[in-house]
Amino acid sequence: MKVAIYTLGCKVNIYESEYVISLLKKNNYEIVPFDDIADIYIINTCTVTNESDRKSRKIIHQARRKNSNAIIVVMGCYSQIGKEEIPADIILGNKDKSKIVDVINEYIENKKQIKRVYDLSNVSFEDMEILGFETHTRAFVKIQDGCNAFCAYCIIPYARGNIRSKKEADVIREITNLVNKGYKEIVLTGIHTGKYGMDINSNLETLLRKIVKIEGLYRIRLSSIEINEITDGILELMKENKIIASHLHIPLQSGSNKILKLMNRRYNKEYFINRVEEIRRVRDDISITTDLIVGFPNEGEEEFNETMDTLKEIGFMHIHTFPYSKRDGTKAAVMDNQVDGKIKKERVKKVIELSKKMEEEYYKNSIGKIYEGVTELRHDGKVVVHTSNFIPVILNSKVDNNEIVKVKITDIDKLNVYGEII
Repeated sequence: MKVAIYTLGCKVNIYESEYVISLLKKNNYEIVPFDDIADIYIINTCTVTNESDRKSRKIIHQARRKNSNAIIVVMGCYSQIGKEEIPADIILGNKDKSKIVDVINEYIENKKQIKRVYDLSNVSFEDMEILGFETHTRAFVKIQDGCNAFCAYCIIPYARGNIRSKKEADVIREITNLVNKGYKEIVLTGIHTGKYGMDINSNLETLLRKIVKIEGLYRIRLSSIEINEITDGILELMKENKIIASHLHIPLQSGSNKILKLMNRRYNKEYFINRVEEIRRVRDDISITTDLIVGFPNEGEEEFNETMDTLKEIGFMHIHTFPYSKRDGTKAAVMDNQVDGKIKKERVKKVIELSKKMEEEYYKNSIGKIYEGVTELRHDGKVVVHTSNFIPVILNSKVDNNEIVKVKITDIDKLNVYGEII
């Protein structure tokens, strides 16, 4: 049978989709592109905003139109939250994805809708292990699931449940196997990665100290980490070990203390600024990217201007900017003083302009410098090297995919970075 899978959302979803694909292949299912006519369509959904739900529903309807007789499987965060409104044959929340083959077989045998959505407030980590990736040069390894933070705008603690961690030995084995298969760069990912280990008497620093000792590992990268979870021990490890990438993605969300408090973020702007300064003393070439929400309830011009000043003071390499979007079921959705949509768009535009300026400045300062990285062949035929500090350098020569090379940055054209192999 032919199976097509569509993945929305975060790197954790990408990892879990890859795992599902590997299970299906082992059981002789043929994986085809989502645009093809398939016997089974699997949609791995996101629910971070109301818009995410809408997009998930759109993809579900597209699948049904492609083949009205196909089995429609919807899994992931939207399934966990919106199980009653999903028109699908199989509905899986954020548990039992590892049983996808058995669930499909059960449906084929009984032809009755299957709905498996559990209370995730007290469940264990669902073991998954990936031996390779279809479409990525870098390999993702999911080390953690769940979130207990309950930020005012976020539904994810309800969609993903309690914090739970993969055993250290399982993480080490998975990374070792990927390295032995030729993967040079590993990205550690999770829903709240910095809280790794709190349920199994471990922590992220302890895990990292074991990972960097894996023979043959070229680079380890963190997908995202909160500012107050970058411990002194992690900074010490970064100082003494270059295997850890010189790039951190640290969500700021707002540069206004008033808004940070309303968001239920557990730091203020002063702490964030000071900690970034400490990080840069450890790695002076580090690039720091961030997430930012503009137009959160009660964000007036004063708070937005404060945020812009904070962004300039920190000097991010790139700012992933989102207009605040109501998410039913969160505290922020019922707050007073919701910001007008037109104002949100104007603020997003201003932040994007600032981000482009900062990114271009960062790239310009890298001209003439030599970096090392792994080659990656893009769909457009270009070869790109992602440096340790996550500069995407376009090469002027053809080289094999997944090779470690040294590159000298020669030219910048707006946000395009060009270099040559040394």
